[in-house]
Amino acid sequence: MCGFVAMLALEGAKPDPVRLARMTDILRHRGPDDDGISIDGSVGFGFRRLSILDLSRAGHQPMRSEDGLLTVVYNGEIYNYVELRSELAKLGYRFRSTGDTEVLLNAYRAWGAACVERMNGMWAFVIHDRQHGKLFGARDRFGIKPLFRWHGRDVVILASEIKSIRASGLCETRVNPRVMSAFLAESRLDESHETFFDAILQVPPAHAFEIDLAGRYREWRYWTIPSEPESDMGDPALAFAELFEDSMRLHMRSDVPVAVHLSGGLDSTSIACASARIRNEAAATSPLFAFCYSDPRFDEREYVAATVGQTGARKIGLEASPLDLWQCLPQVLWHQDEPVHSMTALVGFRLMQLTSQHEIKVILNGQGADETLGGYPSYFTDYWLSLLGNGSPGEAWREICRYAKLHGGSPLLRAFNLVRYAVQGGLGRSAAYRALSDRRWRKAVMAQDWLHQDVRAEVERSSPPPHGLDAVLRHSVTASPLPLYLRVEDRNSSAHSIEARVPFLDHRLVSLAFSLAPQWRLRGPWNKFVLREAMKGRIPEVVRVRPDKMGFPTAAAAWFRGELYEPLRHIIEDASFRSLGYFDQARMRQMLEQHRAGAADHSDALFKSAQIYYWQKGLAADPAGSLPSEDATTARRAQNVVLS
Repeated sequence: MCGFVAMLALEGAKPDPVRLARMTDILRHRGPDDDGISIDGSVGFGFRRLSILDLSRAGHQPMRSEDGLLTVVYNGEIYNYVELRSELAKLGYRFRSTGDTEVLLNAYRAWGAACVERMNGMWAFVIHDRQHGKLFGARDRFGIKPLFRWHGRDVVILASEIKSIRASGLCETRVNPRVMSAFLAESRLDESHETFFDAILQVPPAHAFEIDLAGRYREWRYWTIPSEPESDMGDPALAFAELFEDSMRLHMRSDVPVAVHLSGGLDSTSIACASARIRNEAAATSPLFAFCYSDPRFDEREYVAATVGQTGARKIGLEASPLDLWQCLPQVLWHQDEPVHSMTALVGFRLMQLTSQHEIKVILNGQGADETLGGYPSYFTDYWLSLLGNGSPGEAWREICRYAKLHGGSPLLRAFNLVRYAVQGGLGRSAAYRALSDRRWRKAVMAQDWLHQDVRAEVERSSPPPHGLDAVLRHSVTASPLPLYLRVEDRNSSAHSIEARVPFLDHRLVSLAFSLAPQWRLRGPWNKFVLREAMKGRIPEVVRVRPDKMGFPTAAAAWFRGELYEPLRHIIEDASFRSLGYFDQARMRQMLEQHRAGAADHSDALFKSAQIYYWQKGLAADPAGSLPSEDATTARRAQNVVLS
């Protein structure tokens, strides 16, 4: 996990080294171990390094290829770099380092833009190709590593974080009203290439791009989730277990210690137990660290204890009061650059802070398992719908009954709701129904009287939600909620100079998951069925058969009635709150009191308003709107730029 900046000056100009140093320095948290800046004609690169592989100076970036024609800045990990290195060596390429950055350079030399199709990992990179007079770059298949771009009149900037682009002093800070309104009115985040800042865009996941030296930009998709089932898989559970074990083996490659975040759930437990097995095979002598958080209202001690007992991990628990979490909100928003979804993001931030305090640089977690394997309760309706669509109403009814037997509720009522859901999906193809639905949607948006009318008027309706398990899971991976969760995980970890790795998002595992029949995702009362079957004998049985899902939950609604009532009241009463231009202050006061009294749950609106309050204050205090005064460090580094 690192951070970088790439600047392409246009119309015969050259990048300003002081400006480039400032943009790089603001990413210091992403890479505290090393830094470098280079300028080659109209192209400037800045880099901050977190040393994970090849801790020597041989891993320094910006890195130039042996033939001198390529220079790269790169954030991420190519987990199959050992295998790629061996393949490239047979083709005659030589290596001066033992890490994956030089493998990336030689892979591009050998295979050009197609190199990304051979890579297994997470990445964002930019390569200056002198021979062909262009910049080439790409982002990994799921967008685990970030990359943003901004095109000005006489410069193009790419960077790992939005704040780095803003620190250039070239990009005006204008809030994107469409993105802001979609968040406030409908809680939509990270569903497109747009950001909260006008003109600053994300490079989409699974996309590569080229920029010629005149600034002309072209991007294309290089990978999609496969849609054809695998014909020779054999036993899906065994195939998944073997591939998961291999993914874990690759994700454990590191020249520094690797730890886990353990919630007591199926995903993190699978990772922790696989980590312990791989460490035992390697005869590791240091303990496996497992960092945990548990709100007293959601007791998971039984499950965590079972995993710790099986793995021998050293458990380290996070103790944080609601006020402790709340006080880090401004810092979280500075690192995130954009609002987050819930108080869970604050828990993640503090858990990363605790991890860093124990000198851990690499953490494994279970992001992606829910969205690829069907982990959320809402997926069951689409599973039953898929059975109906496959001409199996009897099987759908039996599955509903099995689900209700464990989870409760009337099977008849669930079946009725399923039929209604199916009818609504079919009606969605009707223009008349869509028009009626649009009117109902607009009415619901305008009824949110805690938002100013111009905010509500700005909201644009998103595409109709997909129906059927496969379509819903594809949407979960590519649009919502996985892109948001990956963004929050990356910024929270990078804030504390930690690399977060997500073994369930090995693209081979994801491809396998999407080749499965619906019954291997969900079956009866069980979600993530293939993972449960794959983990037989590999994880504690008490975790494998637990039917509920928690993750790292918080009791935000209760906190806003208790410990966090006063902090919220101070925000809403602040004179600057009204001047934000988004909220009806009187209505927000009323909602806070209703929430405190237990008359309604307004926790979502209250948390959004507090976020925007702190976020806007952070923007006002940020000097990035004009080039800041050079401090001594930045000025000295600007003088040490490598020029070509």
